[in-house]
Amino acid sequence: MSFLKKLFGGGDKAASAPKSEAPVAYKGYDIVATPMADNGQFRVAGSISKEFEGEIKTHTFIRADVFADRDAAVQATVRKAQLIVDQSGDAIF
Repeated sequence: MSFLKKLFGGGDKAASAPKSEAPVAYKGYDIVATPMADNGQFRVAGSISKEFEGEIKTHTFIRADVFADRDAAVQATVRKAQLIVDQSGDAIF
């Protein structure tokens, strides 16, 4: 039965959810890398958060870049998020 679930997409959704890394602080923002598994590779994905007047706002992003190694995808995600912060700042929210 588990073979059929995997074949037709009925597997455990929690197992396929991206694992979040610890937040990285950058210029007042919190960056969380959550690389997504994609055909044996890892896609750059994460979120950028910042608190405004007691409310936390979050910008989630997914990029086309893929890496064979999860650690490399985490590093690339943090670099991409830092670039987004540097280029757009609070305008991303």
